[in-house]
Amino acid sequence: MNSSPVLFALDALTGALFLLTALGVVATRQVLASLQLFILQSLLLALSAVLLGNAQGSIHLFAVAAITIATKTLLIPWLLRHTVSAEVYRTREIERVLNIPSSLLIAAVLIVLAYVVANPLLGAVEVPFAQVNLPFGIAAMFLGAFTIAVRREAVPQLLGLLAVENGVFFAGVAIVPNLPVIAELAAAVDVPVIALVLGMLTRRIHARLGTTSVGDLASLREH
Repeated sequence: MNSSPVLFALDALTGALFLLTALGVVATRQVLASLQLFILQSLLLALSAVLLGNAQGSIHLFAVAAITIATKTLLIPWLLRHTVSAEVYRTREIERVLNIPSSLLIAAVLIVLAYVVANPLLGAVEVPFAQVNLPFGIAAMFLGAFTIAVRREAVPQLLGLLAVENGVFFAGVAIVPNLPVIAELAAAVDVPVIALVLGMLTRRIHARLGTTSVGDLASLREH
């Protein structure tokens, strides 16, 4: 294992930027900006997998990086841009349960909580890179779940769900560096299908109601 200080420092920088993108998804007001932040977050996930793959000599992590780039930075954004009405991306995303300052305050608490949760787990993991990836990954999971809770629009909620999945893999690549590629391939199939179905559903909702607010779905009930 090549756990050089340079690779460790690069992974720490990647983790910090990864966490910043999760905060950005919480704070941004625009759907398009949320999508762009998700793409950047996925690129950082792939970069961390490459760094860990180089440090640990794991071909599995290089495969995870390639699959992540193919699905999360190319395929899923393409599906969302072509299945969701372009008007959704031009509209400011202001439908939220909490305002931005309150959301960021709670996000900060969630990040601290993630470190509290990760701390007892780090003692059971011998991989040095887990010291970075595990707390950052758990924090991203919490922030993704929080995004789902505070957003009222369908596309940002979907991106929050995808951010949770990114957090899981960001922590997982450090804990299980030789994770079978079949596990990532399974996610690579399931996640784009979810994005496609929800994107098409969102397009129909927007065409019917003129909005993608999940709170307005009650108006679709049959009378």
